[in-house]
Amino acid sequence: MNPNPTASAHSAAPATPPLVWLPADLDRARVLVAQQQVGHGVGAQPAVVGGQAQPVLFPLAEAAQVGALLALVDGVMLTGSPSNVHPAHFDEDVHDPTLPLDPERDALTLALVRACIAQQVPLLGICRGFQEINVALGGSLHQTVHAVPGLMDHRDPDGLPLEQQYGPSHPVRLAEGSALAQWAGGTQAMVNSLHGQGIGRLAPGVRALAWAEDGLVEAIEVQGATEFAYAVQWHPEWRCDENPFYAATFHAFGQALRRRQQRRWQAHRAQPTTGAPSATGA
Repeated sequence: MNPNPTASAHSAAPATPPLVWLPADLDRARVLVAQQQVGHGVGAQPAVVGGQAQPVLFPLAEAAQVGALLALVDGVMLTGSPSNVHPAHFDEDVHDPTLPLDPERDALTLALVRACIAQQVPLLGICRGFQEINVALGGSLHQTVHAVPGLMDHRDPDGLPLEQQYGPSHPVRLAEGSALAQWAGGTQAMVNSLHGQGIGRLAPGVRALAWAEDGLVEAIEVQGATEFAYAVQWHPEWRCDENPFYAATFHAFGQALRRRQQRRWQAHRAQPTTGAPSATGA
């Protein structure tokens, strides 16, 4: 029998799932809110469940609120999106004005990336999120990968069923000894491919972990980060429960989320309660 059940309860892990902030596509989210329509401006991310986490949305968040909002969550997942990072963030003009942009999302997520690294908040980037991390830390993008000599067309053909769009498309080579190689169980893996843009110049302090057959960087880690800080160009959320590599990626992310959750919980428990007002205000 436990002689001190209260102490045991205080030392136990939190019973609720960790919270993951999924930044919305803000141009769409603001319109929906203004029109009082239902919508959240992010793609379906069933893989959050793979990390046993609860997604959290702040549809009207702004860069100035990043610090306060990060204190409420256990990690950030930057999702894919139809929109591209504005090339002004890497000192280029827009090459194709027909492609969608979302400057408000840029303003939020680029600040969010830097804050996550500084505050040791677990960070996972997917597709656009992968590109956002590189740009936020000082790198650049190819605005049209298929137009770069020597690079393949990494876009998915129009009109295909989702099973084909998100199905395996090409192999990637994984850095030996990297976390990705550990998750994949080797240095080769098949991934899907649904992107028109890609990394041009790696940001300082960012290490490439995976390459397509044409040499395009397909996964990165932030060197020196003291918590999970990885990003992939492919979409591991697609049927991740059927793909051991994708599932292992989210499992590792989930472990980082729970570490952060435990730290937040312990910090909350350590806060002094002396002098706090009672429920009746007495």
